[in-house]
This record gives sequence, structure tokens and C-alpha cells, in this order.
Amino acid sequence: MDWRVVLFIVLLFAAVMLLVWGIYVSWDKARGPEAERIARRLRNAIGDSGSELAVSITKDRKLAHDPAMARLLARLPAIHKLDRLLLQTGRNMNAAQLVTLMGGCFLIGFIVASSLGLPWFTRLLLGAAIAALPVLEATRAKRKRILRIEALMPDALDMMGRAMRAGHAFPTALKMVGEEIPDPLGAEFRIVFDEVNFGVSMPDALMNLATRVPSTDLGYFVIAVLIQRETGGNLTDLLSSISAIIRDRLKLLGQVKVMSAEGRMSAWVLGLMPFAVGGLVSVVNPGSLHILFTDPGGRKMLGVAATLMIIGFLAIRRITTIRI
Repeated sequence: MDWRVVLFIVLLFAAVMLLVWGIYVSWDKARGPEAERIARRLRNAIGDSGSELAVSITKDRKLAHDPAMARLLARLPAIHKLDRLLLQTGRNMNAAQLVTLMGGCFLIGFIVASSLGLPWFTRLLLGAAIAALPVLEATRAKRKRILRIEALMPDALDMMGRAMRAGHAFPTALKMVGEEIPDPLGAEFRIVFDEVNFGVSMPDALMNLATRVPSTDLGYFVIAVLIQRETGGNLTDLLSSISAIIRDRLKLLGQVKVMSAEGRMSAWVLGLMPFAVGGLVSVVNPGSLHILFTDPGGRKMLGVAATLMIIGFLAIRRITTIRI
């Protein structure tokens, strides 16, 4: 039997086993006997209301459900950055599941590249590129969640200021915002309120909030509250000022996006045009582009063209991305 067939079978078997193991770990974490036992004890201790939130607050965040796997992952240099990324996406996923998903994607990319007969370096490069897709998707989810939170921040600060003017304490204002403001910002404020009720100090609870949501606007709110608690002052007026600043920033950001829309559309058009032209040429004159893939000079030309396209796309993206 050819050794490439044997390697293909072994890699396919490993990919299936990793997928099955990841599904089992996810199910055991959410529905396993240990999770059910902890949830039952919490329900008996504090009642049925709020039990789900209590579980999410009292349990420690671990890299993996299996202690041996957690110790193994702890040796990886960037594993804590991945764990923090998952925390900031707001998803119920641990680092072991993300690493397993990345390993499965790497095997899929490697198998596909091997079936195409590509060189070993290209196989590894394609596998690494596909393995990075889960991280890129998590980064996109984190960015989308932060944008949603920043859009809800002005209303949350205004509501908190009105509640404190009406005579409510700051923790009560946090609870009101958590109940009235939609998720994900409402859920974050509910976590802060429950952490304080569970005995966590207010500064630590606010710093945990800033860690879970790495937003500049929310950072302003946390810093303002911490400074006010140390030095005193009118917190309601401060919250109103921060709310107005955030609204003006979001308005200016919308204007900048409208003005830079032409440049971003140009990047997509120029990036997709070579593929559209190549597909049209292949349909009109089949076989005319085969020399680019079979001849060594053609492969070099494709590599240079791909590199220049990536550089141009990144340059346009940098020009059209304006931070406010």
C-alpha cells in the first residue's frame, strides 16, 4: 500500500477522534454529572431563582475539564491569551475546546493539501492557515460584541445617573441597568451586581468587568467610578458627561465610516477582480490558465501576485481604518 494512503487514513482517523473527543468534553462540561451535582447543590442552597447565574459566578475558569489536560495546556506560551479571548467573546467555551477545534482544522487543511499533491511546506502552511480560522472567528465575535456593548453604553449610563438622582445607591443602579438594558451589556452589569452580593469588593468587580469587556468607553466608566470612590464628587454629573462623550464619539465614528466606505469598497473590488477575471477566462477559454499552475515560472508569478494583493489589501485597510 502506498505510504500516502496510509498517512491519509491515519490523519483522517486522528481528526475524527479529536472531533469526537471535543464533542464529548463539551457535553460533559454542560450536562455531565459533576455539573449537575454542583447546580443541584446551589439550587438547594439559594433556591431555583438565579441558580444558573450563580453557577457561572462561583465556578473557577479552567483551561480544560480534565485536570491532566489543563496542566498540559498550561505549559503552552499563548494559552492564557486564548483563554482571555474566549472570555471576552462571552461564549461558554474553554481553551481545550478551542485548541481541539484548531487541531481538527489543521488536519483537515493538511489532508486537503496532501490530496492535491502540494509540497510539504505548502501543506503545513495551508494547515496552519485553516487552523487559525477559529481564532479569527473568535476575534471577530469579540469585536462585534464590544461594538454592541459600546452602542448600549450611553443609555446604560443615563439610566444609572437617573437612578442615582432618584436616591438609589450605586449597586442598586447596577442592578436596574442589568435588568433593563439588553444583553450583552445587561448581562455584564448583572454579573457585577451578583459578584458584589457574593462578597467581591466593588473595585475588584469593576476591574473584572473591564477585563471581560476590553472597551475604551467602558474603561472610562470604570476609571471614573474608581476615582470617585477614592476622592469623592458628583458621580451622576460625571456619568452624564461620559455618556455625552460616548454619543459624540459614536456619531463621529458613523460619519467616518460613511466617508471611508468608498475606499473599503475599492479594496474588496480590487481584491476580487483577479479571481473574477480568471474565472471568466477559464470559462471562455478552458485550459488557458493551466500553465500558471503547472509551470514553475507560473507558480512564482502566482505567489508574487498573491503577496502583492495581500500587501495592497492591508495598506488600503490601514488607510481606511480611522480610530476615534
